Amino acid sequence: MTDNKTKSSPEPKQGWFTQLRQSLSRTSSTLSDNVASVLIKHKLNEETLDELEEVLIKADLGVAMAGRIRETLAMSRFDKGLTTEALGDVLAAEIAQVLRPVAKPLALAPDAKPHVVLVVGVNGTGKTTTIGKLSHLFARQGHRVMLAAADTFRAAAIDQLKVWGECAGAEVIAKDVGSDPAGVAFEALERARETGTDVLLIDTAGRLQNKSDLMGELAKIVRVLKKLDDSAPHSVMLVLDATTGQNALNQVQIFQEIAGVTGLVVTKLDGTARGGILVAIAERFKLPIHAIGIGEGIDDLKPFDADDFAAALAGVTRENEAAA
Repeated sequence: MTDNKTKSSPEPKQGWFTQLRQSLSRTSSTLSDNVASVLIKHKLNEETLDELEEVLIKADLGVAMAGRIRETLAMSRFDKGLTTEALGDVLAAEIAQVLRPVAKPLALAPDAKPHVVLVVGVNGTGKTTTIGKLSHLFARQGHRVMLAAADTFRAAAIDQLKVWGECAGAEVIAKDVGSDPAGVAFEALERARETGTDVLLIDTAGRLQNKSDLMGELAKIVRVLKKLDDSAPHSVMLVLDATTGQNALNQVQIFQEIAGVTGLVVTKLDGTARGGILVAIAERFKLPIHAIGIGEGIDDLKPFDADDFAAALAGVTRENEAAA
């Protein structure tokens, strides 16, 4: 029998904000260092404001956000110079103001059974992994979940989805590589309706080399879903990779045109210096941001919190940093 007195205690689990801040550390550190180099001048004149605005744009926050922060600083009274701490507070406040309206969890339609989520995005964004994590999250909430492997062009995507389905206790509808994606989606919705499934998550291909082919493929999936449920899909969720920076803006634009995106999940925020792109996306498209991913673990996908994200990005400490 193990002696309880000598048994090592498990390390306390980090709070979400602490994890988030660590994940955004490269972004916030780069931003802080660049800001500090500008503020060495200590005078908040037009030249300093111009340089600060350029730093914010280079941090992927977007031209609109950078311009608004510049105006806020210009109207503020910093006669003795602006400290990095004071600027951090201004940054956090302005960023949170933009992000709060779009911080919305993925809500299931009460009259939809199943609630069909069409998951789109280019290959490599973590789309299949995000579906797996979402299935785990929904299952923990007591929902019956089903997955559909409609990315039939990649054997790895099909196999990966099967593994995630097993982890979440979710049934996976899959066919051989090269099968018709729309046929997989149709079969999955049929099965989901028969079994009383609450949530159906449909993985799709993300090949942008030929936009017209992808558009036709997704349009066909939507058409066949509507044969069974004219309100489906109830959500079209775009998964974005934060490490792609400005290219993520182009992806939102393209998938808006192709699929009518209703919400976003932003992945791979851990280890990137381009976390500010999420702010630029929110500013430009005003689409709901359902969740963010900051790691590979099954629990590393969390609902998006605007104030936490803004504080972590700006390097500002919050009271809940030590919370479990």
